Amino acid sequence: MTRFLISVLFALAVGATTTHAEDKTITVFAAASLTNALDDVDTAFTKKSGLKVVVSYGASSALIKQIEQGAPADVFASADLRWMDYGVQKKVIKDDTRVNLLGNKLVLIAARDAKIDNVTIRPGFDLAKLAGDGRVATGDVRAVPVGLYAKAALERLGAWAAVEPKMAMTENVRFALTLVARGEAPLGIVYETDAKIEPGVKVVGVFPDNSHVRSSIRLRRP
Repeated sequence: MTRFLISVLFALAVGATTTHAEDKTITVFAAASLTNALDDVDTAFTKKSGLKVVVSYGASSALIKQIEQGAPADVFASADLRWMDYGVQKKVIKDDTRVNLLGNKLVLIAARDAKIDNVTIRPGFDLAKLAGDGRVATGDVRAVPVGLYAKAALERLGAWAAVEPKMAMTENVRFALTLVARGEAPLGIVYETDAKIEPGVKVVGVFPDNSHVRSSIRLRRP
């Protein structure tokens, strides 16, 4: 997978090398959920190509708005189709450079030492009751991809109305992960890959694939 990502990044960077011929850098705006994977890829890519990669991580929604406002980016890696389509509509993304790279799952997490464990996520499950007096951390359900997926899944499962007042919405998935790891929220909804890299949390439940649109990372060059 690393070799594949390097190849894709190299192909999309070809057009950028002319623009950045003097400083030999390319600028990547990427979804926060890609942090670990891209950090490794960037190191290997630089070694292979001689080009330095400067990455800005954040919520896909915030990044594409920055690009729209003129922020210089050579590559945009989004966790959500909605914001890729937004970029195309605003004519800041080249639609013919789109590549569908990776898939992900939506999971329910708790702190590593929490008593909560083995939650069966199915229609009718009571997430609000499970959270007790605490809150459920996830991305902003109005804009951040993981939040959009979480809300859609909870609505389909019939759990959204009760749990909505308890949602702690963050600007990206990594902040939601941190809230749970620090014990500031007893539960969180994040991507499976994010949960795997944070030793302070554990996965207590996996959302059924049919409860939401499977998240995927899509990359395009502005």
